[in-house]
This record gives sequence, C-alpha cells and structure tokens, in this order.
Amino acid sequence: MGRGLEPLTSVPAGVVFGIAGLEGHILKSGTLCSQLDGAVNLAGVSMGSQPIVRVALEPANPGDLDKMVNGMKLLEQSDPCAVYEVLESGEHVILTAGELHLERCLKDLRERFARCEIQAGEPIVPYRETIVSAMEMAAPKDKSLPRGTVVVQTTSKQITIRLRVRPLPTPVTEFLERNVGIVRQLYAERQAKETAKQEAVKDADEAVEDRDADRRTQTIDLVSMLDFRAKLQDTFTEGATQSESWSNVVDRIAAFGPRRTGPNILVDTTGSCQKFLHDEQPAQHLKPDSASGPQRPDTLTAKDFSDKISYAFQLAMAQGPLCGEPCQGLAVFLEEVTVALTPEDESSSKDMHGRLTGEVIKTVRDSIRQGFLDWSPRLLLAMYSCEIQASTEVLGRVYGVITRRRGRIVSESLKEGTPFFTILSVLPVAESFGFSEDIRKRTSGAASPQLVFQGFEMLDEDPFWVPFTEDELEDLGELADKENVAKRYMDKVRVRKGLPVKGRKLVRDAEKQKTLKR
Repeated sequence: MGRGLEPLTSVPAGVVFGIAGLEGHILKSGTLCSQLDGAVNLAGVSMGSQPIVRVALEPANPGDLDKMVNGMKLLEQSDPCAVYEVLESGEHVILTAGELHLERCLKDLRERFARCEIQAGEPIVPYRETIVSAMEMAAPKDKSLPRGTVVVQTTSKQITIRLRVRPLPTPVTEFLERNVGIVRQLYAERQAKETAKQEAVKDADEAVEDRDADRRTQTIDLVSMLDFRAKLQDTFTEGATQSESWSNVVDRIAAFGPRRTGPNILVDTTGSCQKFLHDEQPAQHLKPDSASGPQRPDTLTAKDFSDKISYAFQLAMAQGPLCGEPCQGLAVFLEEVTVALTPEDESSSKDMHGRLTGEVIKTVRDSIRQGFLDWSPRLLLAMYSCEIQASTEVLGRVYGVITRRRGRIVSESLKEGTPFFTILSVLPVAESFGFSEDIRKRTSGAASPQLVFQGFEMLDEDPFWVPFTEDELEDLGELADKENVAKRYMDKVRVRKGLPVKGRKLVRDAEKQKTLKR
C-alpha cells in the first residue's frame, strides 16, 4: 500500500481506502449504499466449502485468554471460511474446512492475530443418526403394537401419551434438507404474526394500524406457504410405497426439528398441537377422558401441554440415542394424549401444571428415543469429495490409500494429451486426518488431493448388530470377530462426550502389586 495514512472526505474511483468505526457492525464483508431499503450486499463471499471440522482451543498460558479470544475474532473476520463459537461448556471452538485449513488458521493465530502459544484439542467430526426398515431387524419390543409405537405414562400416572416413530421416505428427507431456508423463513413469519397478535391484545389501536400492513404481506406469505405445501405433498406421494401411507401428513405437521428447521417432522393426529403449515388454527382440542360434560376454565387439557411436547421433540431430535448427535429422516406421530385427573387434583390443576411440565418433557423425549431404537438404527458420516490428479505409475498406490481409509472411487478419467488421470472419490471426514500427508508419502509427492465437504452419507451397518442366524454364527462365532465399524464410530463419540459405553473394558491387563520385601 503506502507508507502513511491520510484523512479524506471524499474518495474517487479506483482508490484503496480504509474506514474506521465499523467494528461490531460488519463481520466479513459489506456494501456501502445511500439507501438501506432494498439494498443487496454485493461483496458477499460464496464459500466453496462448508466448515465441518471443529476444534477446541486454549492458550498455553491462562493469562493469554483475552489475547486468544480477540485473535479468534480477527481471524473470523479475515477468513471467509472460519467460524468462531463459544460452547455452553465455556470452550472456545473454531470451525474450519479441513485439516490443512486448520493448520493454516492455527499458524495465523499464533503469529499474526493472537501472538501467543495456543494448544489445540482433538478435532471433532459431526455425525447424524437415522433409522431404516431393514430385513435383519429384531422383533418389536411390544408385538401387540406396530413397530415404533410407544405407550407411556408420566411418573405421576396422570398423563398417558401414545406416539409412533417412523422413517421418512428418502425423497422427503432430501427435500427438507434442500429447503431449510424456506422452513426457517416460514417459522420466522409465524413467530412475527404471533408477536403481532400479542401486541394487538395489549393495544387495540396499534392492531388497527398494523392490519393494513398484514393485508399487503398476507398474499405473498400465503403463496409461499401454499407452494411449499404443494411441493412437500408431491414429494410424499412420490416417495410413498404400497405398504406405507402418507396421506394427509402435510396438513397435520406440527413442527420440524431439530432447531425447528431440520429434516424431521412431528405429526399431530390428535388435534391438540398447533399446525405449522396452516394460517388458521382449529379451535377444538382434545379433551381429557376424565371430563364428562362442560369443563371448568382451569381444567388441564392436552392443549396445555402441546408446546411441551413440541419442545421434547426438539430435544430428542437434537440428541439422538446412539451417541447424542442430531437426527434426520424421522417422523414422529402423536397418536393420543390422555389427561386423567382425580377430583382432588382438578381443584389445584393449574398449580400442578409446573410439575407436570417436566414430567411430560422427559416422558416424550424418552419415548421418542425408545421408538427410535425399535427400528434398525444407522449412522450418517460426513463425507469429503476428493479430487486427485496422478500419473499411471502411482495410480495403484492412490487406490490403496483411498481403500484403506474406507473411501470409494466415483470416477476415473484420462486427461487428453497428458499421462495424468483425474480420480474422483468420496472419503469420510473421520478418516481424512493425515490423508494428504499419507498419499504424498506413498506416491513420493506425485499426487496431491483436494478435499471439499460434500454432505452426509449413510453407513449401512447396524451398530448393535450381532450374529444370530446359523450361517452367521458358523462364520463369525458368538463374539462376532468381524469389526463393526459403525459401533467403533459410535463408541468413539460416546467416549468423547462422557457417555457410558457398553462392553468397554477399563482395565485390560492387571497384575497383583508386588514389593521387594515379599
């Protein structure tokens, strides 16, 4: 640039200049404009790769914590693909695109931004949990009920809940993953309308003024919601099979999850929950079985627990039963909610609402996890798309490295006029650490990979599978000598999160302590 800085009141075109006082207003990029309404950020950076590798950082000297935090904020502003987060546990975490990007970010932190020694923890790789209908599934836990159906009571025996967990068709799951932004927009519009209604109740005069603005936006909102409903209904129709019926499911969706935008749905068949894809909500709700005749206004009904059931659904989808990772591809059907209060309890029903709230949330969350395990569970691995250019001499070595790391070759093509092949493959993110260095060593530097995050792919292996047929017992034995890769991934995540691991031996080899005197 130049040797010094000069204050200016106007800048002509083609000059590099700096603006002070924008800290806290612009994170990575922005556009200066004279009119804010309708303006577009022309300087938006389109990231070619999504940050997927999460690493917890801490300073070697605890007194340098402020330096590290300020350095990570500067790194987030300068690097378009780095994300800085603070977890609930207090850990300072940075998200990067891969191993090489992580090394570069750590070097920049130590030398330029933080200028202190920083220690990095073990990289954290995300997983997803789902269920499938497989041939080798065990029998349902309750043979009198359909698979995935759970009937439970709260601890006080006053509320009975029946729900069913089913796997979503694959086209529906993919459709919801592609349209996360639309679901988030619809939820934001719904929250804005509810907030406007609450303010209207407080101040009737403001409600009359806001009614004109609502009429102008009602047509746009209605068109977008109807369009989304129609496309979702068509996707259900295409993905449904002869043995499965998904009719009228879209009209009864109460929530999406996790975080209210994920590829899981809560379907309410009782009418007690608020429908997500409806502008007008029905006034009638499920009544308790114990009530006969007209109800008192302070009597508890299933409607009073609808938001608790939705919250429990969000909790269950955010942390699955396998290793506490988010779920996807699940449909939870709420089939029955019965509130049975004694005459003594009805007198203080509103006072009991606080105690029953915790019971309902815990019961619904545990029952969803129980219905999840009634099917055949699967893990979804984060995958990299790997592109490698290599000559014919080292082609076999490249294949060997990819195969050892559980990768899969997608295509192989010869570039015309050159002796080089372009190899496209997919590689699990969990197996990618050290992959670039390994492939350079094997090929003596003749091949270099380029990794880009592609998405999640199902590992078609049950982590709880054990041999039970005669042929499997004869080939593998009762202990199943074949390694269960899905169980290894699941146990690794459970150990990192401090969850109990079934069959884990804390002490492998132990001997009695001996002393020289004895």
